[in-house]
Amino acid sequence: MLPIRAYFRSAIAVCLTLALGACASMGNIHPESNRLDPNALGAGSAIKQAASTVEWPRQQWWEALHDNQLNELLRVALADNPGLRGAQARVRQAQAIAGIAEQNTKPKGEANASLNRELYSANGTTPAPLAGNYAWRNQATLSGSYDLDLWGKNRDALAAALDDIQLASAESQMARLTLETAIVRSYIQLSLQFDVQDILRETLTQRERLLDITQRRQQAGLATAFDTTSVEATLPIVRRDLEKTSEAIQLLRNQLAALSGKGPADGERIARPSLALHQAIALPNALPAELIGRRPDIVAQRWRVEAAAKRIQVAKADFYPNINLLAFVGFQSFGFPKFLDTNSQIRGIAPAISLPIFSGDRLRGQLGSQTSQYDAAVEQYNTTVVQALNDIADTLVKAQSLQQQDALTIQSLQLARRARLLAEQAYRAGLTDSINAIGAEVALLNEQQQTAQIDARKLDSYVSLMAALGGGTGDANDVADAGGKKVAALP
Repeated sequence: MLPIRAYFRSAIAVCLTLALGACASMGNIHPESNRLDPNALGAGSAIKQAASTVEWPRQQWWEALHDNQLNELLRVALADNPGLRGAQARVRQAQAIAGIAEQNTKPKGEANASLNRELYSANGTTPAPLAGNYAWRNQATLSGSYDLDLWGKNRDALAAALDDIQLASAESQMARLTLETAIVRSYIQLSLQFDVQDILRETLTQRERLLDITQRRQQAGLATAFDTTSVEATLPIVRRDLEKTSEAIQLLRNQLAALSGKGPADGERIARPSLALHQAIALPNALPAELIGRRPDIVAQRWRVEAAAKRIQVAKADFYPNINLLAFVGFQSFGFPKFLDTNSQIRGIAPAISLPIFSGDRLRGQLGSQTSQYDAAVEQYNTTVVQALNDIADTLVKAQSLQQQDALTIQSLQLARRARLLAEQAYRAGLTDSINAIGAEVALLNEQQQTAQIDARKLDSYVSLMAALGGGTGDANDVADAGGKKVAALP
């Protein structure tokens, strides 16, 4: 008689032989997309010219703007923002799902006990003295099972779940970067509105002075009522623009408070910004090689591709037979006196085999679905890489243009101030009318606002570059999630 081990080995071998012959055909289903090599993309002249030996952004990259109030806003926001906490919760959810997948790779065991009091039929198969009487039927067992995972299905499912953790962590970092850039950009706009408010107040003061001069000239017979009315009509316009600016300031304060996870009352306490950027816009010279390991959205897309690839293997494993080893041991008896007696022992062991027979269409559909998801993930990764380089190039083109615009605006502003001074002097002397003086004032106002806007855009271009580079992620080989943990980025 064959030993029990030899028996099971022979049984499994026979079952495998029969099962493999019954397996469904996968057909010609395979991925069609290929990941893009970022280094194969042309970086462009703007990126090449800006490349230098500067370091990648630090974790607190906004500190380069030298505003303590902004630093505090971001500290509070990164600790209290509900959206960021939601991203952290998704990381924990992915970790929990991976824990479930890990259990499928390990032996399973459970304990069961049943105590039944039953009336047995006098005319059934139950022998005397139980027939026609009530009796207890008791059973207690320890059972276990183990999936041999011959085709690596459970291991691939676990690997995909672990990739999902990395994906969620990278998305959490992306949520953090999005929050950081939104706060800094809103803060820059708040600073701009305060500058515009100053310009409008200065303009209002100048118009009021011009109105006073015009009224005195009218009293002296040197100006008409039309001149006085023309100047006076410009005052409500400036006051209306001042009111719009005050509205914008309050709305931006509310927005900053909301981004920080606070209420409007906290926004009212936000003082005027004092931003100053002393560094030139430049790039690390490792683009695009290191960009794919630093920018959170690219890292997330790479992990999505990795997880999708492993799920294709899971779908392929479904085409093959699944074999589980089942075993149990315990006690069974009628009544309690002999329940734990040696003769009441029960035990058993057997392989359980499931065959994918008559399931070919369903399995091929599953494999096709997973393959399509992989292709979609690859194309999304490729799109994200291309967009990342374009974001950097666009930011650099804008920054270079702003330098030229800034120089030209300074010249225009100097000329507008001189024109206003000459127009006011000529008007005082009676050599021109109020229309020319107002026109010169309007031209100066426009140039002052243009100057303020260009200054704000220069600060915003720095923020855009930090976002395009992926913000501050610390080590080049790590991407930190919003909760402070670090997960290894793909090489």
